[in-house]
Amino acid sequence: ISVTHPAVRDLFQTLSRQPEFQDTVARLLHHDDPRLSLAGLTPTAKALYLTLLGQLTERRLIVITDTNQNAETLTELIDTFYKLLITHVESVRPQLLPALDVMPGQGLSPHTEVTEQRAVGLSQLGTARAPVTIVPLASALLRTQSGEIYRRMRLWLRQGEEVSLDTLQAHLESIGYERREPVEMTGEYSVRGGIVDIFPAEHTRPLRVEFFGDEVESIRRFDVETQRSVTKIKEAEILPLVEFSRPESAAPGWEFADALEHPRKHSLLELDQDAILILDEPEQQQAAAERLGKRLEQQADCDDLNAAVYMTWEEWQAAVSDREQVALRTLDLDPTAPHVNTRPAMAFHGSMQVAIAETKTLIEQGYRVAFFAATNGELERLADILREYSLPFALGLGPNEAASPYLAERAYLAGPVANIYLIKGMMRRGVIFPSPKIAFIGIEDLFEPSELMARPSITPKQMSAFAADLADLKPGDCVVHSAHGVGRFLGVREIAQEDQKGDFMLLEYSGGAKLYVPLTRMDLVEKYRGGGEGGPPLDKLGGATWTQRKTKVKAKMRDMADELLKLYARRRMSDGFAFSRDSNWQREFDDAFDFTETRDQLSAIKDIKRDMESPHPMDRLLCGDVGFGKTEVCMRAAFKALGDGKQVAILAPTTVLAYQHFETFKKRFAAFPVRIEMLSRFRNKKDIDATIEGLASGKVDVAIGTHRLFSKDVEFRDLGLLIVDEEQRFGVRHKERLKQIRENVDVLTMSATPIPRTLHMSMLGIRDMSVIETPPKDRLAINTVVAHYDEKLIRTAIDQELSRGGQVYFVHNRVESIYSRAATIQELVPG
Repeated sequence: ISVTHPAVRDLFQTLSRQPEFQDTVARLLHHDDPRLSLAGLTPTAKALYLTLLGQLTERRLIVITDTNQNAETLTELIDTFYKLLITHVESVRPQLLPALDVMPGQGLSPHTEVTEQRAVGLSQLGTARAPVTIVPLASALLRTQSGEIYRRMRLWLRQGEEVSLDTLQAHLESIGYERREPVEMTGEYSVRGGIVDIFPAEHTRPLRVEFFGDEVESIRRFDVETQRSVTKIKEAEILPLVEFSRPESAAPGWEFADALEHPRKHSLLELDQDAILILDEPEQQQAAAERLGKRLEQQADCDDLNAAVYMTWEEWQAAVSDREQVALRTLDLDPTAPHVNTRPAMAFHGSMQVAIAETKTLIEQGYRVAFFAATNGELERLADILREYSLPFALGLGPNEAASPYLAERAYLAGPVANIYLIKGMMRRGVIFPSPKIAFIGIEDLFEPSELMARPSITPKQMSAFAADLADLKPGDCVVHSAHGVGRFLGVREIAQEDQKGDFMLLEYSGGAKLYVPLTRMDLVEKYRGGGEGGPPLDKLGGATWTQRKTKVKAKMRDMADELLKLYARRRMSDGFAFSRDSNWQREFDDAFDFTETRDQLSAIKDIKRDMESPHPMDRLLCGDVGFGKTEVCMRAAFKALGDGKQVAILAPTTVLAYQHFETFKKRFAAFPVRIEMLSRFRNKKDIDATIEGLASGKVDVAIGTHRLFSKDVEFRDLGLLIVDEEQRFGVRHKERLKQIRENVDVLTMSATPIPRTLHMSMLGIRDMSVIETPPKDRLAINTVVAHYDEKLIRTAIDQELSRGGQVYFVHNRVESIYSRAATIQELVPG
């Protein structure tokens, strides 16, 4: 055990010496009993003892759970203890072997990221590289190939060895790599003369392999952004990204069809014969197998395919019967089995006073108490709290971790023995060990996520605002065709042409002329958003009115462009507010982010902070797809502005978006003394008046709202930062008001789909731009399937998502029939 502080090291050594656990270890070392069990363990305790079990027996572990969700929880915890306790952390870490997200017979392939994770996992299992492999039962029941085949799918490239370029390219294609130029993502390769670039799985940087004929002359790692070589290495391993060799022409679902052509006669247990088999809650695993069996039965005429892909429960039982195994249980079902007494830690729901009082009580009872936090920011926050209450503590870090200067300065220990520990590691829920008198407190025991933010109640009248914002295009609405001008939308019509059918938008123009626009060219049509009573006059198909109108608009746009140039010139020349460099609070806020920042996010944050610290007003455009982390970047900018006593305004084009930002900001800023309010149709007059008064007096720090923020009665005491979401969706009058507000204020605009003018201004250097192109780590890309309406497909999709513990949103396009649609879904999936 290699925790940096000796007192913290002793804490874990005490736990490892528990008699019941030591008895289990001894029996495994002497092979006394092929079937062992350990009861009384919470999920956190299970993860700890599994990590210690692997270390003390020097054996690899295969852990079987009942569900994907439990497997993911256990993987996160084991990885935490592994990083904390293992002296020599190798490149191969505890791994999750996920279940498939689709069923045989659906004509669909599993998600590529699931396939890649399984391929790498099976490969590591087959070469005895993974210390711990966690497997949900639905994954364990999948039939596999032999370990020899998985070993052959791996590829080693060594300097000085010979390999044909054609052979290398064919092998890369067969194990799931795709040719791309340039190489930027895992699973891509390119060939340029005698140079091959490859981005292997499990590598942080891609490889550049140079050939002299068929000889590998050199291997280098290179940087994705600059495409320049970084370090030279002598050998590299290329792991497969598919479980089975991919054929040249692969139709969706080929992974299942391949099982009929090339029978799979093995199980994952055979890939590592020496690993100890761990059964987590074995009684629940049979129920999981029955649920999977029912889902397979719903696939009509797929019995042979199902049998070729999955083992039955009886086959699985036979496979595990002769394996050395340990059963882990929370409840003690067998009175003769060893029982480690553990119980969940108390939840404090954000009340640190109660947490400190409970800590003091536990210490008086002889307990040692360890607080866990995943980031330096959370550790610093807890360190400040403990010092505030004059509680000395020891700091526990893994062998590859170093304390930040801020944290090292605050960590102190009175005497050789400590009662309180501050440990870096991701532990959501803690555990109490009554016998050795040790308590682990997780971060979600201290700060319950559901308690971080109280949701404001929404009345039915306020709810109608959603309908106004999400109103769909309906017959009678005016639209604008880029080539033909203003027309009236009459609906969608199906038109048959010979043996093909297609859907077309039907538009009506002046004089009753009709225009059919194929739905594949919907990009040519926009909803008319002009003002005025009675709607605009319709243009004449083939007439000159639309051309004349466009000419006038272009002239006005030139005038607007001239005005904008003058505005941006004034901003460049004017003096803004130079914000201070990052404070300790800023670092704490940044580190409290629940996820790992992507490369693009960090780059954007650096750019924005540099702009804010300069003496000129910032004007930066932040581009990025939905879910790529733009809001987190903006919240860090907002926190920086608040740190210097400035106010922040967040402007959103719709009530729905404003409400979403309000929720997100409230949750993210919950741990800090920041008052956040919203101005929109969701708030009643009393709340709005109070917010406006608070903005004028400076009592409101952050205001989030729609165009209501533009109203003349809204005045800020000291506005420092304006954040605009999707600026292109605001009207001309609103933008005029926006220009008045922003002249001497730092402005950050974020957009998933910036309009060409905004992009062009960024390219010219009139506005600065940051782009977030990298998806968050472990985020599954959207898997889109276009299909005809099929109740069986809907039922299967819903069942699959619910079976993995997920959620389903069913989007329907008619308010009038939404209740009948809901009733249909209720019949399809009664549970």
